[in-house]
Amino acid sequence: MSFTSIPILDLALAQDPATKPEFLSELRHALMEVGFLYLKNVGISDEFFQEVIEEGRAFFDIPTEEKLKIEMKNAPSFLGYSRLSAEVTAGAIDHREQIDLSTEHPVPGPDAPRYYNLLAPNQWPSPEVLPKFRPVFTEYMNRMGAISIYFTSLIAEAIELPSGAFNKYFDANQQHKLKIVKYPDVGELGSEGKGGNQGVGPHKDSTSPHRGLQVQNMRGAWIDCPPIPGTLVVAIGQGLEALTRGVCVSTTHRVLSPAPAGAGARFSIPFFQGVSGDARFADLESVGVGAVPDRVRAQREEVLSAVGGRLDDVEFTFRGGGASETLGEATLRNRVKSHPDVGERWYPDLLESVREEQRKAAAAAAVAG
Repeated sequence: MSFTSIPILDLALAQDPATKPEFLSELRHALMEVGFLYLKNVGISDEFFQEVIEEGRAFFDIPTEEKLKIEMKNAPSFLGYSRLSAEVTAGAIDHREQIDLSTEHPVPGPDAPRYYNLLAPNQWPSPEVLPKFRPVFTEYMNRMGAISIYFTSLIAEAIELPSGAFNKYFDANQQHKLKIVKYPDVGELGSEGKGGNQGVGPHKDSTSPHRGLQVQNMRGAWIDCPPIPGTLVVAIGQGLEALTRGVCVSTTHRVLSPAPAGAGARFSIPFFQGVSGDARFADLESVGVGAVPDRVRAQREEVLSAVGGRLDDVEFTFRGGGASETLGEATLRNRVKSHPDVGERWYPDLLESVREEQRKAAAAAAVAG
């Protein structure tokens, strides 16, 4: 039977040699059978989490003209502000407003691969309107980056690999990303909210008190993932599934929006651990992170066999054989697909290539139907 709830793991157990085996066993279950988990006792105080939440909410209250000064389409990095309903996921418009940030990098040189454009300085709101925003989120991204690298070493141990097995896929100055997202309620959306209930569509890859995040189990059922105070929600991404060649599962998830009129907006601050854009699919598929022991692979096969295979909705996109040879190229294409306004301005050739792929896929689906 596929999972019906999301497990809660205590990171403090990993700090004690006496309880670390218990933690690694629970983590292996989450990696192979769920692809999602709650993580508590991560070493960040409730007070700092609250400061992050308050600064994130405050961003959406600044004047529109201040937000538009840092609009995403102003730069080729896909960092910056996105207006309400500007992003597309699973072919439909997302009813959300957001700002994308990352750990900062200098502007790449003229001879760098084009996907290095994703490594760039942030577009920050003016300190005159939000004086604490930049220092708070710079610190938060740095601290979350350190937690994510440590947690990745525990993932390696949970599937019986050396703790440093993933290190070769992290850059010395690895980029990590963060979004601050507002999902308006029906009353705030007005007529825009009548076209669907998608906050962010089904996809693979700190919340408000509203329910909205759902995770799809391997039988195709949607399972609620409500916020739990004092925890982080951890989603296993497609990059990790690729690196482990399917041992760790990337689970489809979505955010339902809008909330009923009068319920108030939902807010979310997802953090995305980075992987080196230079990693090549040929290496991922032939080498990955090394030889996961046969007994561990057998456990994953047992999970799939028990539920009759996967019936979730989203195609796995991090694989070779397509238009991209590296993770960086694939990531850039995905960004263009999600933000066609940025693609039209900075990457018109890539946008046309993505649209041609979509036309062919639609034609093939029509023939099959």
